This record gives sequence, C-alpha cells and structure tokens, in this order.
Amino acid sequence: MRQFCRCFVCAALCFLLTVPTLSAKRIRYCELIQEAGPAKRCSVRNFGGSSVRNLDYSVVILGDTHYDTDPPETYHSNYRDKEEWLERVRRAEFARNALMWSERCPRLLDRCASLVDSSTVMALQTGDLIQGDCGKGEVHRKMLDDVMNAFKAKFRSLPFVTVAGNHDIRGTDARKVYDEYMPARMSGELGIPVQGTTFAFMVGPDAYIVVDFTHPDAAELDRLLKKTKGARHTFVLVHGPVFPMDAANCRWFLFGGKSEAQEAARKHFRAEFAKRKAIVLCGHSHATALTEWKGDGGVITQLEMNSVWAREKQGTYPYPADNPDAYGRFRQNIKKMPDGSAVKDESALFDEYRPGITRYIHSYTAGSFKMNVSRKSVTVDFYAGDSEEVTYTYIIR
Repeated sequence: MRQFCRCFVCAALCFLLTVPTLSAKRIRYCELIQEAGPAKRCSVRNFGGSSVRNLDYSVVILGDTHYDTDPPETYHSNYRDKEEWLERVRRAEFARNALMWSERCPRLLDRCASLVDSSTVMALQTGDLIQGDCGKGEVHRKMLDDVMNAFKAKFRSLPFVTVAGNHDIRGTDARKVYDEYMPARMSGELGIPVQGTTFAFMVGPDAYIVVDFTHPDAAELDRLLKKTKGARHTFVLVHGPVFPMDAANCRWFLFGGKSEAQEAARKHFRAEFAKRKAIVLCGHSHATALTEWKGDGGVITQLEMNSVWAREKQGTYPYPADNPDAYGRFRQNIKKMPDGSAVKDESALFDEYRPGITRYIHSYTAGSFKMNVSRKSVTVDFYAGDSEEVTYTYIIR
C-alpha cells in the first residue's frame, strides 16, 4: 500500500513509503514527524491522517500479564535475593504465574485476540508484560523475546504496543536489556524510529502518549504534550496510575514520590492532563478500576486494567457500585506492608484528591478490554476472564 510520509530531520524530506495493508478501514497513510537537533526524541506516527476528525476505530487492550512459565527454572534459575522475605514473595509470584499461564491466561489472551475486527487499529498492553527476576541479562532478553513473539502470533499484523512496567526492568541487567530491546521492537510495530521508552503517536486525530512510569522523563513528557496539542482525544498509556493507588504502596503512581521535585512534577502534570481532559490507560494495581477526577480546570479519567488471572474467581465480575466516597477506603483496611512493617498514614495525600473524585468503580477482576473511540464518545468493553459476552461497559467520555 503506497503511503506518503514526511520526515523532518534538519530539513523537510518527502518520500514514498510502503507499509503492509492491515485492512481497508485500518492504516490509510502514515505521517512521520521527528524533531531535529540534539533532543531528537519526539516521534509521532499518524494512523488515518490528522485531517480525519471523525475517525471511528477500536483498540484491544491487555493489562498486566506477568508472562512466565513452568518450571520456574526456565527463566528464574539465576534469581537470588539478599532479603529472605523478598525472595519468598517473588518465588510465590513465580508459582502463581506458572499456574495461571498453564491454562487461564492463554484463554484470556485468545479472547482478547478474538475481539479484533475491521475497526481495530492496534493492541495495547499496560506494562508488566513479563515477570522479570531472571538473574541474567541474556535470560531477561529471552523472556522479552518469547512473550513478544507469542503475543504477536495471536495479534499477527496488528501493531502491538507495550509500555515499561516495573517487572519489565526488574533483575540483573534488566533495565539495560529492556532499553536496548523494546524501543527496537516498538519501532518495528509502529514503523517509526522509537528511540526511548517515552514516545507518542497519533491515531487519526487522537494522541497516544506512552510514558515510562519506571523512569519518568518530565522534559520529554512536556515536549510530547506540546507536540500533540490540539488532539481530539489525548490517551496517556502508562504502567502506574496517575492518582494515588488505593493499595498498600499508595505512592507507587506517576511522580508519586515525596521529594520536592516529585511533588512539583505530580502537580504540574496533573494540571496538564486535566487541561487536555486526558484518558489514562494503566495497570500495575492488579485491579480493574475506573477513577475520574475533576480539578485544575479540567478532568482526568483513568482506567486501571488487570489481566493477571491469578485465581479462577477473578474471572467473575462482582458489579461494584460507582461510589466516589469509597476511593482510598481499600487501603484503610490494610494493616501491614509486604515486608511486615506497618502501613504509613497517607490520609493527607488522599484528602488532596478525594474532593475531586466524581466516579470510582473498583474490582480485582481480570480480563481483556476493547476500547471504542469516536468523535462523540470513548467506551471500554470489559470481558471478565475469557467471557464470550461483554461483562461491563465503562463510559469514559
């Protein structure tokens, strides 16, 4: 399929690019924009064309997957930890992963792949693609390669986009390996030179900003927000939430640290996301939860997504009520941290956000997701476990 591309590197160059045809309703042409100069890191790809303001399409999504296998020695034979309690916790995770990937998660993955239709432009995954904890860089690379190849076998020619999660970079040399491996894979998926783990692309008139939650780059994120200004919808794809987590480790959210710099970045990007009426697609919490917050002159709508089907009962949705007053209450019932220490009082942090919470629907159900995007609305159909029918539809916009 003949497609026109533009590449600005010091000077504008126009050339013809051939890309695989996915379907008549999918990628129509691609526009490639790259900043010139030493900070040449902002890449934007356009599916469908920025002039197509009324483009309707869908995206299939997986939350955390923690890909692993049995026996644990396949990827974890070199894993050791100095902290006895931590090694115990992680080896329990290996066992959990082996069990769920022996049968439940393959069913979930098949169901997600079956949601693809002629309107689908890509598949997204919200980080923690793998378990990590390999003990050697070459084993970590193999784990990444194995999962990417396995998932691509399901999604085939559909672009598959993932974002860095804490497990994806956890272990000996894991950060180095991920930084070498994943930008190259994302370049192949999107057809653009992705040079880092924070980048952006366009789907028609909509901006998708991919943020490395594990090593957030505030300057790059600001640059991407400016580069995509004027988008119809702004989607932020990030592993960790942008709001304090309703969990023991509540500060494990984007710019959630206590330092002065982290506090400043948190408030700055909260305001920037709110102005853009950002839709945040994230994971990390192993929960499926909708949180909407109004403040800073705008609104942020966040959907946490979970595909860690650790127990069979997590394939059944309890249909929780929309209860903004419940935000932060799950954490209040937790008495100890994973290392046995007491849970710290973070009521002031939650009190900062609670007045602006207008919607909150929380469960620990696992499944797959299909986002439907149009000029008038954005909805996400949730399929609990490997359900054949839509379990619940989240009205995002």
